[in-house]
Amino acid sequence: MQSLTTTAVTPPRSALGGLVGNTPVLRVSEPLCPSGRGFWAKLEGFNPGGIKDRPGLHMVERARARGELLPGGRIIESTSGTLGLGLALAGLVHGHPVTLVTDPGLEPSMTRLLTAYGARVDIVPEPHPTGGWQQARRDRVAELLAEHPGSWCPDQYNNPDNTSAYLPLALELASQLGHIDILVCSVGTGGHSAGVSRVLRQLYPQLRLVGVDTIGSTIFGQPARPRLMRGLGSSIYPRNVAYEHFNEVHWVSPAESVWTCRQMASSHYATGGWSVGAVSLVAGWLARTQPADTRIAAIFPDGPQRYLETVYDDAYCARHGLMEAPPAVAPEVVGRPDEKEVTRWTRCTEVIDPLALASPARPATEGAR
Repeated sequence: MQSLTTTAVTPPRSALGGLVGNTPVLRVSEPLCPSGRGFWAKLEGFNPGGIKDRPGLHMVERARARGELLPGGRIIESTSGTLGLGLALAGLVHGHPVTLVTDPGLEPSMTRLLTAYGARVDIVPEPHPTGGWQQARRDRVAELLAEHPGSWCPDQYNNPDNTSAYLPLALELASQLGHIDILVCSVGTGGHSAGVSRVLRQLYPQLRLVGVDTIGSTIFGQPARPRLMRGLGSSIYPRNVAYEHFNEVHWVSPAESVWTCRQMASSHYATGGWSVGAVSLVAGWLARTQPADTRIAAIFPDGPQRYLETVYDDAYCARHGLMEAPPAVAPEVVGRPDEKEVTRWTRCTEVIDPLALASPARPATEGAR
């Protein structure tokens, strides 16, 4: 009797990049909004590592094309996690070693995963006295670049390639939904909100862009404070944030994000981390309060896997006071982003670059991430 044998086939590295993109959309309705109303969620967690697979690959490919990143050169960057996955993928595809600088707030599971993907993880031991963990990571990146001749840093906070990487995502949304009235995006480096809105505004000139930030973030003019939520917010002022594109901004607290993440999980089997919870809360409110025929698109940057020890861990949430009552049915409203320090879900329709304000936000405090 003839026996059958199987041989493992390793795909060419160039094929790995083909796993990114063409992610699905999901209609979200009850319980975040009444039956007959809802919003469309773009599920970027269907990429191998999440939404930042797109800029991870794109920034590396553009740097290689310009000769800034030579064959075999080391990629060194600061990350709170998700971009690290994208850069690890780009390193595998194009044959570059990758060093990722992070801080003790990175989930141990994410550190193990990045290491399994071949990246070297460098953890800074303490925050910068004024710039917090984020500035401490960036300072360490500068040290490592000096130690490794021929290395390259994507500089995700200021690199325009981080923005242009989202052209395919915008075109996917346009093809899937046909028309979009409101786009809801979380904001960290500012890349996907700027890149997607720039393209969609050319197709839909009346598009409204709603930004979602975390309390304790400086991006939209609030003072920096220690932050639990990773993946959105900042203790510096990323220059990729397209302030002129935003019609309004919402700040959301960790407890409000946790409640909404868990509501999404139990009702739609599609959820994610801090950014997904915050974006869902705001998009659900818009779906409740805008005319019923308003077409709302919300970008979900990742899935729930890396948050099993935080957002979906009852003990962790209890320790941090995150098992509170549901969020308010509507946000608090402020007239200016620097009117007062916000501590719960809050909305502002005046969006200003904090560096353009006469009295910029107070400097970051120790411990801000």
